Amino acid sequence: MSEAETYFTQLTDDIPNASPGKMFGALCMKMPNGKSAAMFWKDNIVVKLHGEALNEALSLDGAKLFEPMEGKPMKDWVQIPFGYKDQWKTYAEISARSVEALEKKAGKKGH
Repeated sequence: MSEAETYFTQLTDDIPNASPGKMFGALCMKMPNGKSAAMFWKDNIVVKLHGEALNEALSLDGAKLFEPMEGKPMKDWVQIPFGYKDQWKTYAEISARSVEALEKKAGKKGH
């Protein structure tokens, strides 16, 4: 496990109401409503941000909109390099609060 992955796992424990999960096969932070607040991707944290927080994160050197497939950026999801680990928790908390306010995922049909 890389230093970045270890740090992300610790952050998941530190964020209130977050629990470990998977998104695109990668480690993520899930909130009680079933939605992901952050994901670990290639030694980066990927968080969902809006407005000023999104613009601030995108201004960091090496940060960019997350593209799970090249050329297909995910709106409001920003990838922040491990070099900014001192800011990961702040952005994860902002993302968690925002995502936690969303409605709970509906159950799958037939279940």
